[in-house]
Amino acid sequence: MPVKTTSPAPPAFESWGRYPKHRADIVPLYWTSDFPLHAPSSSAMLPVGMGRSYGDSCLLDGGTLLDARGLDRFIAFDSATGLLRAEAGVTLAEILDFAVPRGWFLPVTPGTKFVTVGGAIANDIHGKNHHVAGTFGCHVPRFELVRSNGQKYECTATQNQSLYEATIGGLGLTGLITWAEVQLRPIVSRKIKYEGIKFVGIDEFVALSRAAQHLEYTVAWIDCVSTGKNFARGIFMQGDHSEQPEDLKPSGKPKLTLPVDLPAFLMNKASIGAFNALYYAKQYSKRKNALVDFEPFFYPLDSVHHWNRAYGKQGLLQFQCVLPWEPDFQQGIIQVLKAITASGLASFLAVIKVFGDVRSPGMMSFPAPGITLALDFPVRGERSFDLTEKLGNITAEFGGKMYPAKDARMAPRHFQQFYPQWQEFARYIDPAFSSAFWQRVTALG
Repeated sequence: MPVKTTSPAPPAFESWGRYPKHRADIVPLYWTSDFPLHAPSSSAMLPVGMGRSYGDSCLLDGGTLLDARGLDRFIAFDSATGLLRAEAGVTLAEILDFAVPRGWFLPVTPGTKFVTVGGAIANDIHGKNHHVAGTFGCHVPRFELVRSNGQKYECTATQNQSLYEATIGGLGLTGLITWAEVQLRPIVSRKIKYEGIKFVGIDEFVALSRAAQHLEYTVAWIDCVSTGKNFARGIFMQGDHSEQPEDLKPSGKPKLTLPVDLPAFLMNKASIGAFNALYYAKQYSKRKNALVDFEPFFYPLDSVHHWNRAYGKQGLLQFQCVLPWEPDFQQGIIQVLKAITASGLASFLAVIKVFGDVRSPGMMSFPAPGITLALDFPVRGERSFDLTEKLGNITAEFGGKMYPAKDARMAPRHFQQFYPQWQEFARYIDPAFSSAFWQRVTALG
């Protein structure tokens, strides 16, 4: 009598938000020659790195994920110019460990250094210096792209230009980036000349941003729970690299880990409101000046491994939008904050910043001139989904757009409004590549 066997389910590859949950076959890559696969995949493919995207842009339900983290070698470095060539699986943390002791720093960095070079290009990441430096893609003069048919393309702003532009911000859909060049910037110190300034209201935030346009780094934490006279209060943070030379040592390793998922009920409006009140009050004076190490300035959450477990097993939803100055960015931001308050949900990782007008070479790049607001919410079923739908509607109403790398719920109609060039971009997608995000936001009907 034949025995019925059941194949084991493929493993789950989680995004940082841990929602949604999809399963896929995972194929590790260790050498650039490992791709194209010797045996063609029977399903769609998608390259992945550290999985630090928050939604489903790094997921593919039932597909094949190409784990590029093993492509982790430095290829070349010009110590005179700071031009680094590295494989796509090298992380920003590894670049910092290599470059900082040699007097060089990342040209653009997001709020985590645990991102691969390939992921940084695919999501065209941005940071606190967008108003002066633009996106990561602005500092990537060259990379190699391998398509599923085995064809290799060396891409620059003038060589294979269309693939270059489609791949920067292309969400990993145009093929596998095997290596890339990154133009680093010089530093003489690990320290940042920091100033924190308390503010109340969007008008004051904008005034501070405009007064700090000459500084390299600006960003603000904003309290999205408080109402009344404390509505839209926050702390504006600005800084520049110190010009006082010092011994440039590599960073130490994070020592703290959140070992288990916390109970979901701990992340509620009351607890987040209390945290926000304490965070705002910890700076006693209106202004605070300090000389701080770059690690806590750029990467405060990286000091705790698996901090996303604080949201519980259900995970979290991130929402990031950019609203243009016209027709009325201020009213748009106010509507977003009021929708959050009315929902009963709350975010303690709320960040607001002014984007500049430095144009990215990426066809699908997210940043645009205006105000960007990034928030996170614990997943609470329909209540959370209803809120993100409302925030998407507000973004659309005020002519803005949302960031695919921080999205798990964007409606197809919103995506196609935010990125009207999506059909042109689709011409450059590798025929064998897809993602859960792309399948969702390009669905018809």
